Amino acid sequence: MNAEVAEVQAFLDGSVGRIVLNRPRALNSLTHGMITALRATLDAWSTDDRVRVVVLTGAGERGLCAGADIRAMHDDAKAGGAGTRAFFRDEYLLNALIARYPKPYVAVMDGITMGGGVGLSAHGAVRIVTERSTVAMPETRIGLVPDVGGSRLLAHTPGELGLHLGLTSASMGPGDALLCGFADHYVPSARIPELLDALTRAAATDLLPTAATPVTAVDAVDAVVAAHAEPAPPAALAGQRAWIDACYAADTVEEIVEHLLNSGVPEAKEAAELVLGNSPTAVKATLAALRRARTLPSLEAVLDQEYRISCAALDGHDLVEGIRAQVIDKDRNPRWEPATLAEVTEADVARFLAPREGDELGLA
Repeated sequence: MNAEVAEVQAFLDGSVGRIVLNRPRALNSLTHGMITALRATLDAWSTDDRVRVVVLTGAGERGLCAGADIRAMHDDAKAGGAGTRAFFRDEYLLNALIARYPKPYVAVMDGITMGGGVGLSAHGAVRIVTERSTVAMPETRIGLVPDVGGSRLLAHTPGELGLHLGLTSASMGPGDALLCGFADHYVPSARIPELLDALTRAAATDLLPTAATPVTAVDAVDAVVAAHAEPAPPAALAGQRAWIDACYAADTVEEIVEHLLNSGVPEAKEAAELVLGNSPTAVKATLAALRRARTLPSLEAVLDQEYRISCAALDGHDLVEGIRAQVIDKDRNPRWEPATLAEVTEADVARFLAPREGDELGLA
């Protein structure tokens, strides 16, 4: 087994196919080799009669997956970005496969689950958060736009919560992840081993529930998880809907920021400061992408849009600069170009959404 495959451990636990992301020192961040290994495993298991359920977890106790390996992305983008374009293509195709997987796909979003980690988990059939879960699409912080199908998830949150999360790059705790449709069940981390054992036992009995009512395999798996679930901690965002929905309903990012600053709500002022600290270009492109994602008919259509946007970001300045500021030099002082919202034109935003020869995913 080579080093790339070792970063994804795949094995059978009875009739449960277990996938463990295995880069704990790097918060299980995704390399292209890991994406390839995940795809090969899921393709093989989709027609393997021994596998009745698939469960995704992360090695270590810090998180499922912190997203893509953005250090590698930084270096590749500086060299032209061909490797990152290929990474995005294979990653988004994998996200689409997970969403349509023919067998129950269970994701344990324990700890940090961000960016690419959301793409591997939040499109699954049964999604679990714990008290340690921190879920986020923080792309605007590094000059990118929410991807891996995340723009569809954000676009379909209650009210304007998705725009708030996307423009600020703010994180969700377990209660908020459930409220926003990124997760289905809250299971305390101490109960996860017991839950995995229960899934193995259920899979050994053809996933037949005790009740006589016929159900699908996903329903049966969901019932097993629900039996181990508990009420989640309160969703902090639930009590902030009034100002979020009012402020983020504005037509432009500039108007949103103005409403946030003038709302008189301390949390709104903090949100405005977060938006203003992120890439102006990425923030404006995110607003356009999320509003368009609301109208797109499928995850596949959204992934097609995201691929165009991500490839456009690779051609710009802010992605390399954002990663430099956050993880390379860690000075947290990105020098965005353009530097202000006012300098980002409608043409700049349109460039992200326009079809690009050679940069089309073709899923929809």
